[in-house]
Amino acid sequence: MANVLLLEKFNHILDENIINEINHVGIVKQFQKNDIIIDINQPMNYIPLLLSGNIKILREDNLGDDLLIYFLEAGETCTMSLTCVMGSSKSKIRAVAEKDSSIILIPVNHIQKWFHENHSWRNFILESYQSRFNEMLETIDTIAFLKMDERLFKYLINKTKLHDSNILTIKHQDIAEDLHTSRVVISRILKQLENENKIKLSRNKIEVL
Repeated sequence: MANVLLLEKFNHILDENIINEINHVGIVKQFQKNDIIIDINQPMNYIPLLLSGNIKILREDNLGDDLLIYFLEAGETCTMSLTCVMGSSKSKIRAVAEKDSSIILIPVNHIQKWFHENHSWRNFILESYQSRFNEMLETIDTIAFLKMDERLFKYLINKTKLHDSNILTIKHQDIAEDLHTSRVVISRILKQLENENKIKLSRNKIEVL
């Protein structure tokens, strides 16, 4: 299974040699929706490559509340965890399965070796850094410059793209936690968006129009 998914998700990025090495040394793990894949202060001995599913990457504030940084899709890796691995430090993020996901974990001792020896792996890592950096800048801009109703609608649009569906099965509390606000605020703004004919609300479901 891992080899099939590796070929499907990474053969346009990584060459055959590195895919074979990943398949040989990697450890495949399955996670269910809402499982914690990487936790804050966890020692980083592996980096994850996402074979299927989606993962949300979160930061924690001083009160223990989470703030959504970005999402990972199949064919991507978390460069924040890679940074911790390269610096021999503990995780600064929490990675949570957005839906059932399959991941292959690569031991740290292979990562730097491949970076120096394999052109396709080096390009993949550098491009991943650029993509995640751009997403973090977008998150900062969203928090700094958008009002909460704009942030919420943007969040819903991104979710529909992530799940390839304009109908989202999600609780108001889950949205509030991702956007670092209260459920009451989210419920009020969702009703506002419905009145503006941007969404349609039903029990634990939101249809983006």
